[in-house]
Amino acid sequence: MNKYAVNGVDISVDCVVFGFDGESLKLLLIEQSPAENFPKEKLQFALPGDLVQEEEGLDDSAARVLKELTSLEGIYLKQFHTFGDPNRVKGLKDQDWLRTFRANPDQRVITVGYYSLVRMEDYQPEASSFARNASWIDVNDVPSLAFDHNDIVDEGIKTLREELDSKYIGFELLPDKFTLGQLQLLYEIILDKKLDKRNFRKNIKKMDQVIPLDEKQQGVLHKPAQLFRFERDEELK
Repeated sequence: MNKYAVNGVDISVDCVVFGFDGESLKLLLIEQSPAENFPKEKLQFALPGDLVQEEEGLDDSAARVLKELTSLEGIYLKQFHTFGDPNRVKGLKDQDWLRTFRANPDQRVITVGYYSLVRMEDYQPEASSFARNASWIDVNDVPSLAFDHNDIVDEGIKTLREELDSKYIGFELLPDKFTLGQLQLLYEIILDKKLDKRNFRKNIKKMDQVIPLDEKQQGVLHKPAQLFRFERDEELK
């Protein structure tokens, strides 16, 4: 399978995969897999990503990358930004590892960033290909990553904040049935600020897409809260 290149520049995709465990916003990272005799202490965490193959479209490539590196498939994916610093893969911390996997590790690489939103209870990532492990990491505890992946993560979080209300994308992170408390916590984590409980609930209840259910939480120690469901309009899909 041949890679796709334009005028000597490789094209890649990198995926910022967000999840929500009910308490914190998570980021899916892979740990690089070592080639033979490669020192393990030089391995880094990274976003799931790879070069685009010659016969692939960008969306198809992003979907393939997630399936190959983490076993995730059929999940929400959206292109959000392109990263083209000419030195983005030429750092000393990255070159040794690249030389074990790429025929031309010095080749310039432009990458297209995708963000993905996952209901964590529906998926169990499993590492494969050149990923040694696939792990959910709290967005506040993200380590120094390979290449410029910390910059890509920051831009992904920025996009998530900007599109939280206009695209209703936060609901992609919640279970099919959720409480308003869970929803408010998710908004507060993404926006990084506290929200007034009364105003938040009043605004949410004005949304035709948020359907109250004749059901309450089960198996909780506190007073069970009412459950809601999000019904996405066709124009928002």
